[in-house]
Amino acid sequence: MVKIIGVRFRKAGKIYYFDPLDLDVKAGDKVIVETARGVEFGHVVVGVREVDEESIVHPLKPVIRMATEEDKAADLANRDKEKAAFDICLEKIAKHGLEMKLIDVEYTFDNNKILFYFTADGRIDFRELVKDLASVFKTRIELRQIGVRDETKILGGIGICGRVLCCHAHLSEFVPVSIRMAKEQNLSLNPTKISGCCGRLMCCLKHEEAAYEELNSRLPNVGDQVTTKEGLRGEVSSVNVLKQLVKVIVTVDGDEKEVREYPVDTLTFRPRKKKEKVVFDDELQALEKLEKKEGSLY
Repeated sequence: MVKIIGVRFRKAGKIYYFDPLDLDVKAGDKVIVETARGVEFGHVVVGVREVDEESIVHPLKPVIRMATEEDKAADLANRDKEKAAFDICLEKIAKHGLEMKLIDVEYTFDNNKILFYFTADGRIDFRELVKDLASVFKTRIELRQIGVRDETKILGGIGICGRVLCCHAHLSEFVPVSIRMAKEQNLSLNPTKISGCCGRLMCCLKHEEAAYEELNSRLPNVGDQVTTKEGLRGEVSSVNVLKQLVKVIVTVDGDEKEVREYPVDTLTFRPRKKKEKVVFDDELQALEKLEKKEGSLY
């Protein structure tokens, strides 16, 4: 077993693990650690715990020290410098006439590098822009092109549910989402209904997928033949997945048909067959392909 702590460097960013050594580190503390980008100021989100050594990616770097008041002040100063750098970069982009949208600026804690995140429709030749920025800031400059999901994660917003976007609030990493999840949850397959602010499939489709798969596995398909508790044979007209209720068209009094609702555990039917692959229209297929291609920086 190995002792670790989990550290984040951005809000809702990926959690990285470090060796706490003998420090008394708790969730909510601020620490100084060494990363691939250099010395960084991080927020502890996972307190000291023991995990299997096989689950850790080695080498596990140690915490340099607990953050001091000077370190916290330096971090706040970096946030102010990022705002100024953002405005300067916007001016330089306009000066060079580049078709790119600046999203965010990030200083490393030791000011050894400044990262500029941007979006663009295609490849951008920003070599002259980098030279211009380097002459202004006198440090290493990195321009990083990101996708629309990363843009939305950084900027944030309010979803159609009325809550802060999951990716901006708590999702450390983007999860794979597919059209099939929307169909499993009986949602409209209209792209405008199942897409988030970023234009990609909503991440929350993944949240309830396992529950819907379990609940749907207990229900018959629409059109299946079932036998009710009264011994009547009927055809399933609709199902309520969450309430586990089934509406059945049964024949009563000779030839009169009637729709009755039954709890699924009072019906007898053949187990649900595995669904055949559904062919969606071109627009939905294109959405699914984009989901597979979209990457993440966090």
